[in-house]
Amino acid sequence: MSKDFYLMENSNRSSNLSIHDVSSPSRRQILRGGLGALASSFLAPLSAVGGAAALTGCASLGMAAAAKIGFKSVAISTADTITVPEGYSAHVIAPWGDPVGIAGQNYAFKDDASNTASEQEAQIGMHHDGMHYYPLEGSKRGLLAINHEYVDHGLLFTDGMANWSAEKVRKSQAAHGVSIIEVQDKGGKWEVVSASKYARRVTTNTRTELSGPVAGHALMKTAADPAGRVVMGTLNNCASGITPWGTYLTAEENFISYFNGGEKVSEHEKRWGLRKGGAGYRWHEHDARFDATQNPNEPNRFGWIVEIDPSNPSAAPMKRTAMGRGAHEGATVAVTKDKRAVVYMGEDARFEYIYKFVSRDAIKPGGAAANATLLDHGTLYVAKFNADGKGQWIALTHGQGPLTAANGFADQAEVLVKSRQASDVLGATKMDRPEWIAVDQQGWVYATLTNNSNRGGDMQPAVDAANPRASNTQGNIIRWKEDVDFNAVTFAWNHFIMAGDTTLARTEAKGSIKGDMFSCPDGLWVDGRGLMWIQCDMSTSAMGKGDLKNFGNNMMLAADVTTGEARRFLVGPAGCEITGVTETPDGKTMFLNVQHPGEPASEQNNPANPRAISNWPEQKPNGRPRSATVVVRKLDGGIIGT
Repeated sequence: MSKDFYLMENSNRSSNLSIHDVSSPSRRQILRGGLGALASSFLAPLSAVGGAAALTGCASLGMAAAAKIGFKSVAISTADTITVPEGYSAHVIAPWGDPVGIAGQNYAFKDDASNTASEQEAQIGMHHDGMHYYPLEGSKRGLLAINHEYVDHGLLFTDGMANWSAEKVRKSQAAHGVSIIEVQDKGGKWEVVSASKYARRVTTNTRTELSGPVAGHALMKTAADPAGRVVMGTLNNCASGITPWGTYLTAEENFISYFNGGEKVSEHEKRWGLRKGGAGYRWHEHDARFDATQNPNEPNRFGWIVEIDPSNPSAAPMKRTAMGRGAHEGATVAVTKDKRAVVYMGEDARFEYIYKFVSRDAIKPGGAAANATLLDHGTLYVAKFNADGKGQWIALTHGQGPLTAANGFADQAEVLVKSRQASDVLGATKMDRPEWIAVDQQGWVYATLTNNSNRGGDMQPAVDAANPRASNTQGNIIRWKEDVDFNAVTFAWNHFIMAGDTTLARTEAKGSIKGDMFSCPDGLWVDGRGLMWIQCDMSTSAMGKGDLKNFGNNMMLAADVTTGEARRFLVGPAGCEITGVTETPDGKTMFLNVQHPGEPASEQNNPANPRAISNWPEQKPNGRPRSATVVVRKLDGGIIGT
């Protein structure tokens, strides 16, 4: 999560497998080393999955218990550029506004922001976030699925939000969602394929289907969709996840910011943050869907985990309602011994919760088609962290405990729509903005808690064992290990790293970091070797001030999960967030995203001076700052991080 207003609330790798191998019954593969439990290559047979070792195939591959960091750390920087270690290179592909690669629709990006809404619908979206690489030809050619979290209208339009119109709303909606692009290593340099049968944009106006217990429920029905089963699009797509059957999970985070509420809002709407005017997007002025006074159920149709099949452009995205509604940051998949899917999710907002979903059925061989409804059946749980270092998962199941009609939960669908209220009454632990979640090769599950300066304030929840800082400006990483298997209802937990400036005297902001200091951890990923990558999201309006004055630009670090050592690998350009990271199966190419270079938004939303902070990546006089994907490689052709 980026915008300040959101804060209101290498060995033995396979190099020639393709995305199609995931769908083949004869090649029952799981993903290794991806967003935690799963990675960017397809290695261990599904029949071998089970327990912490089998999670990433390390038992059968004879992998070391922990990966070692093999690069010299880079210095803190405030330069408007990308800094990587000695012996590495970085170059930009897929910036906002470049063609996504749909044949016949290769509209060039215009520096004056005069591209039309129709053109933007065929161009890469704005403000890249979660991402994953899906091999077509191993580590030489594949698909990138890229989330686009939000937009800055001062950059998107020649005159910002002046002369607001239906066309502007449509272009803004088109810059949201997900981009599917085909990329290839051509002559030693990665590029986007200009005409690909896989190229696709999923926007706020793409037909998307509801599935699972909430589909067809009264809370989903609108005048435009009286059946309550079809939603137009997805938005505020933040972190992501990958599945063993080869699909992409994209999370709808701060969806409520797009909706206009009335003078009075219901208790349900209030709990989700609906307010008059929303957060300044003004879509409701020309698209009645986003006016909750006219369409009160429309907000209920957002906040879901959306499953997309990158290899099938004709398949409708599916909102998987059995996994619950929330301001989801991402969805990280692990696999139990009996081959069921377990999806971990954080809800990035102050005092919200950590969830997991356990599928009822086992994963079947046969790829996406064979597992088309797997995520529609199962149990959703919310986490409670106890002071003794133990914890439990509490089921959000209608009829159990206080989740009854008498308490405002008429059925299971209502429990899922009102997952926050359900977690409230169940007494789950209110966390300091839980964001990305990753799983290491020993079965530890990690979650970044980015920050929460309101902890312990007036009328706010007090500190607790899992959230021990009264003014948590720096954030931390918490971890837990499930008892026996990933579907367990109990676990043991501890603090992995308390982020912060190690030179500060204030306990609330002083870090416990071994190695290079960092603040506000957000993105989190464990690669195929077992090395953890930490990405930072310090508030751009607060950078250089107070507790954040010594950190420079946002950065990405590698961490040894055994020792806790963190080493700075990359520093981004001015005003950016570093987010979204994935690798090719051989581990020799890393893709990561630079989001919102040039923030704070006060400068970006001034169309007269959109380059006040940054003009990265082009860095030309008339160049607008553009979020983009960055390719990182070792000059010697080796594995990233070694």
